[in-house]
Amino acid sequence: MGIQLKANQRTDLKQSTSRELRQEGNVPAVVYGKDKEPITVSVNSIELLKTVRDEGRNAIISLDVEGNKTVDVMLHEYQIDPLKDELIHADFYIVDMAQEMDVEVPVRLDGEAIGSKEGGVLQQPLYHLQVRAKPNNIPEEITVDVSELQVGDSIMVSDLKQGRNYEILDDENQTIVSVTPPEEMPEEPETDDAEAEPELVGADNESEESEEENDKE
Repeated sequence: MGIQLKANQRTDLKQSTSRELRQEGNVPAVVYGKDKEPITVSVNSIELLKTVRDEGRNAIISLDVEGNKTVDVMLHEYQIDPLKDELIHADFYIVDMAQEMDVEVPVRLDGEAIGSKEGGVLQQPLYHLQVRAKPNNIPEEITVDVSELQVGDSIMVSDLKQGRNYEILDDENQTIVSVTPPEEMPEEPETDDAEAEPELVGADNESEESEEENDKE
């Protein structure tokens, strides 16, 4: 079941009206989809951010537009003012619950690799995976257990293909995570005593001059 979120339809699209909405704690937004007429709305910014934080970017949201109609949407993207750190606009995409769609899903590593405990370096080249699934089958995240990885081991996309109700679109030969050997420190070259303590230039000459002066006296 999708998360409920209330929306108010907007007819006045002036910038001054949008500023007033933000001052009241709301954010202007657009709802659109394939073969659908775009709808301009506003939603409570705190409720929207809480939904994204708790349910993830790929959550299905039942958007209740002023109690007149409810549409199933996903948050496509949102904009934040970098100076004020405030949500200033959002785009919702209308989804067909019976139709597959392509989305990006974050990868979360679980556990501590055996190889890491032995000094190996855990590396994660892929932080997101491209997934194709029906909306209700889209995972919030894909968890990868790394606890059994030893130095030299890796987990590929092909290792995640089985037993899932969604399709991973990335190249199956791509590495998601690996444990590489620890970097070896280069050995410092050995130096003999002569190199360690270089002879002072002119030391012998100074000694001979001192002896000559003593003989004259």
